[in-house]
Amino acid sequence: MIEFPQAAPRIAKLTALSIGVALLATACGGTSTPSSTGTTSAAAGIACPAPGAGAGATNTQAAGSTGPVPASTTTTATALKIGSLLPTTGSLAFLGPPEIAGVNLGIKEINDAGGVLGKPVEVIHRDSGDTKTDIATQSTTALLGQGVSAIVGAASSGVSKTVINQITGAGVVHFSPANTSPDFTTWDDKGLYWRTAPSDVLQGKVLGNYMATCGAQTVGMIVLNDAYGTGLAKNVKAAFEAAGGKVVAEELFNEGDSQFSSQVDKVIAAKPDAIALITFDQAKSIVPLITGKGVKPTQMFLVDGNTSDYSKDFKAGTLKGAQGTIPGTFAKDTFKKLLLAIDPALKDYSYAGESYDAVNLIALAAEAAKSTKGTDIAAKLKDVSQGGEKCSTFPSCVTLLRNGKDIDYDGQSGPVTFSDAGDPTEAYIGIYEYQDDNTYKPLKEEFGKL
Repeated sequence: MIEFPQAAPRIAKLTALSIGVALLATACGGTSTPSSTGTTSAAAGIACPAPGAGAGATNTQAAGSTGPVPASTTTTATALKIGSLLPTTGSLAFLGPPEIAGVNLGIKEINDAGGVLGKPVEVIHRDSGDTKTDIATQSTTALLGQGVSAIVGAASSGVSKTVINQITGAGVVHFSPANTSPDFTTWDDKGLYWRTAPSDVLQGKVLGNYMATCGAQTVGMIVLNDAYGTGLAKNVKAAFEAAGGKVVAEELFNEGDSQFSSQVDKVIAAKPDAIALITFDQAKSIVPLITGKGVKPTQMFLVDGNTSDYSKDFKAGTLKGAQGTIPGTFAKDTFKKLLLAIDPALKDYSYAGESYDAVNLIALAAEAAKSTKGTDIAAKLKDVSQGGEKCSTFPSCVTLLRNGKDIDYDGQSGPVTFSDAGDPTEAYIGIYEYQDDNTYKPLKEEFGKL
């Protein structure tokens, strides 16, 4: 068995972050399971800080209107039609069910409230696949051919890059609930690209600093060589090294690769205190290789692309104590119940809130614009996300709009306030801890502004 070096018993210094990350480590209402010492114990001197004594994330829902929704004073000849481009196949297929459930829940609540501009909203679902296929292009062509005003997806930044020009070039809103590549912030998208997931500038800063607070002085990384993987790795590395640590190995692999022994061996040879896995479902192959070399699961840190339910993939205890980050606030029990009513088979809730919020924001922007045209919707998305009266559901928000009020939508994914580039300017990053059955539970949340 390989033993990693004992890290010095210190908490690494935290530097001031250029994006202003405020670490608000709050407990998740008793759902986490810290050890009796108040820390997550680990080999190699890693001891992550215990959750604080707070009551959880402050994404409380604004009350809004509880009365009947007033009828729209403007009706549309063309009903709002929303397409979804979300993964049901490929390396991110595990994200498809919660995202699709979030979309469908949003559509249901909108139509239960009377729809948009006097007509029910229609949704058309298509598979995005992954970057190994051309499914996304074919699905996008089909959606545009059916006259959608907005497309929710893709989950993968790499996939979105293959279709963003096709979507925005058609004057259609491209709205991703899960793209995190920083590249989209400066993309020439004609003002039509938006997202509810924060850029990996934020997730990278949080993860890099969190590993430092756990006492790691050295980190090895295994990274998917695409827009998502390399972008996130760059920000993790910058934050970790700014906090006094050193990345001693960074091994890349490509989408479609099936052998990872070389990357694992090189990272293990560098003897890092911790290992960050920035992958998609390739983690199913990589994790056993790492643990087979004697690495403790408590030395592993996952990200949103692979923080998933592995209860059917690994033997009990394989991931116990490993931690992962997912952008967005923890899904609350009431929201989970609503999602389960849509899809009783759901096991993960990753990006369900972001998908739900994307649909609501598109619908509210259409109401504010009094139009279902994609460019008109895009022109109002920032307005409905900030500066007005707080609301958190379509019925409450559309009631305010129809009564002539300005609104500020805050959703299930947390506060949603857009920049001119269509990025969230503030967000939560959830930190999760794996249990003995290889499922994960919320541990703490950290809040940051971009």
